[in-house]
Amino acid sequence: MKFGRELASQMVQEWQEAYMDYNYLKTLLKDVLRFQQKNASSSEEISRSHSLQRRVSMYRAFSGLTSRYSTLKGSPRKNSPRNSEDEVILVSAVQGEGSESCYQTMFLRSSEEGGEYELVFFRRLDDEFNKVVKFYKNKVEEVKMEAEELSKQMDALIALRIRVDKPSVAQNCARETNFSSSDASDSSPATVIATVNGNKQGGLHMDVIQEIEMGTCEDEKKLENKMDSNGFWPPSLQVLDHVKINVEPDTPVSTLKNVIMSSKSDLSFSKDELRKVEKKLRHAFIEFYQKLRLLKSYCFLNMLAFSKILKKYDKITSRKASKSYLEMVDKSYLGSSDEVNRLIEKLEATFIKHFSNGNRRKGMNSLKTQAKKERHRITFFLGLFTGCSIALAVAIIVSIHGRNLLNHEGRGQYMDNIFPLYSLFGFIVLHMVMYGGNTYLWRHFRVNYPFIFGFKQGTELGYREVFLLASGLSVLALAAVLSNLDMEMDPRTKSFKTLTELVPLGLVTVLLFITFCPFNIIYRSSRFFLIKCAWHCLCAPLYKVTLPDFFLADQLTSQVQAFRSLQFYICYYGWVIPFWSRFLQCLRRLAEEKDPMQGFNGLKYLSTIVALVMRTVYDLRKGMFWKIMAASSSGVTTIFSTYWDIVIDWGLLQRNAKNPWLRDKLLVSNKAVYFVAIVVNILLRLVWMQLVLDFNEAPFLHRRAMIAVVACLEILRRGIWNFFRLENEHLNNVGKYRAFKSVPLPFNYDDDDKTV
Repeated sequence: MKFGRELASQMVQEWQEAYMDYNYLKTLLKDVLRFQQKNASSSEEISRSHSLQRRVSMYRAFSGLTSRYSTLKGSPRKNSPRNSEDEVILVSAVQGEGSESCYQTMFLRSSEEGGEYELVFFRRLDDEFNKVVKFYKNKVEEVKMEAEELSKQMDALIALRIRVDKPSVAQNCARETNFSSSDASDSSPATVIATVNGNKQGGLHMDVIQEIEMGTCEDEKKLENKMDSNGFWPPSLQVLDHVKINVEPDTPVSTLKNVIMSSKSDLSFSKDELRKVEKKLRHAFIEFYQKLRLLKSYCFLNMLAFSKILKKYDKITSRKASKSYLEMVDKSYLGSSDEVNRLIEKLEATFIKHFSNGNRRKGMNSLKTQAKKERHRITFFLGLFTGCSIALAVAIIVSIHGRNLLNHEGRGQYMDNIFPLYSLFGFIVLHMVMYGGNTYLWRHFRVNYPFIFGFKQGTELGYREVFLLASGLSVLALAAVLSNLDMEMDPRTKSFKTLTELVPLGLVTVLLFITFCPFNIIYRSSRFFLIKCAWHCLCAPLYKVTLPDFFLADQLTSQVQAFRSLQFYICYYGWVIPFWSRFLQCLRRLAEEKDPMQGFNGLKYLSTIVALVMRTVYDLRKGMFWKIMAASSSGVTTIFSTYWDIVIDWGLLQRNAKNPWLRDKLLVSNKAVYFVAIVVNILLRLVWMQLVLDFNEAPFLHRRAMIAVVACLEILRRGIWNFFRLENEHLNNVGKYRAFKSVPLPFNYDDDDKTV
């Protein structure tokens, strides 16, 4: 694999603008190479003409060669190209904007023929290097501040452990500390900067935090004196007087309580509280460790990229400029800074000691995420289930035509009562197929959908797994349809009518059992993630709204007919639930984020609810008035929703964009794809209105079948929407270099006491 592709495959996609632009530098070197080749061809023609002249005066040329050789042999030239070949560039650090220094390269051969191409190369190389150094330095400062905060969190956690597990020791220490608080006020352990071998660590002392486990406060003081002699300080129990625990509601009831009471609670020193704090802090350490590893990879890949591009330059120009430039790279902050490696070592030591009971293997397995393995059996079963689904579908078609069921007297009753039950599973399978296609395209265009959705690393489903689940569900549904069709239409099985009606109920039961199965089979992590998001949608706005929650709610808005099919299971008006849930989520985000756009988004879903209610009233009461109300409300929500899809969710139709009427950055190189998607979205948004306006339906399709076709088209529209919606979210993350989740920390320090 060429290095350019390897760099693209290993870079952090949200930081791609901050990496060295290797491909562009290669194009500059290609310009140098093309000039040399062109210059070489012209010089060959000149040499050929000179050779013809030399044939006429061969003797004179020979005699001149002997005399010139003796002259060169006696006195060699001092300024020979071989001696000055190393002096191609001079690299120096100059003062840039503000207090930051940047690096500048002086190209010493710019006067040579074609030197302007190499001069452009080195100028762009300097720009790329300064960009990389600046980004890396800023990120290192960020992680150092986060490490400082995690150190303070660990101080509070260890003190809380002592208060919970050793309450007698904590009480004795508290009483004795009160007598000497005035003497020790100036040397609070929380404010001491730890030192290692005489070097200040700037608060990066996570590895020296010691958990005190003794019986008396005198032993604690001995340990403090011992640690102080080595330059280390253990955490003080007084730190708990300056912290409160961040309360995050776990249930709708606790959310309602937080509305009335403060969201920050005093410590109760209970074991349940300690367990929750440890869980949060453990999660924060794991996320922080992943950030450090990616930052280390960023440094390594850029160092390697500069080495590769300079060696390529040396090879093309036959110069030796890489040595001096790479020496500058090694001496720069990018090559010489070791803060990230030290933080990684300290974090590993802290995590192993305090979260893995000193078991290094267990701790490192928790910190380092395992790469997801592609399994051949997934592809095998995918092919098997797909083949079985096709065979069952063919069998159903043959059975319908063979028995002439389309003209059967019980056709209308079957379509009204039984067809909606099985169309529910058809909608689900189609939606899963569209989501599988989305995951394939997201992975192909390097959209970081696991991070955007917040999946646990290594547990996200790829397109093969999604297609496997869809094909497996289609086998169950089609087998149930075929068996139900045989028993329903066969006169010999009329006596088993009760058993016939239990087939779809049994299919629903099997599906629910698989979904809620507590055992670690059939992608339990993804199933529980789906259940949690669905519960958050159902209980909106009693939970904090995250992207997976409102993304799932948007998916459910495209499953209106699926919810209407549930009228035989639950009730007729269940189809309003997804829109109402999405509306409440918008209200919750409006209250939290103070973003007026969330209010407009809520109006969009409210208009959809009004349109659906008007359509239902028209279906029940008929009449021109209700038809006009249904058509007008549906028209308003269609225009509103279409505009929101294209402009807000997709970020397209920007007038002053680099790509006219699209946006500045696009993942798909073919711009026509975006315009086709816009047109398709508009058409599919309009399709469902034909049910309101009573257009002439296809004579060969029953009304229920026509409704199912329209519902399938809406699911297809949602699948197209998914790709461009997540593409826009991904590009927003790239623009803000947002590659990590914001993990809430368990403790909140008092704002009025910054020294703690």
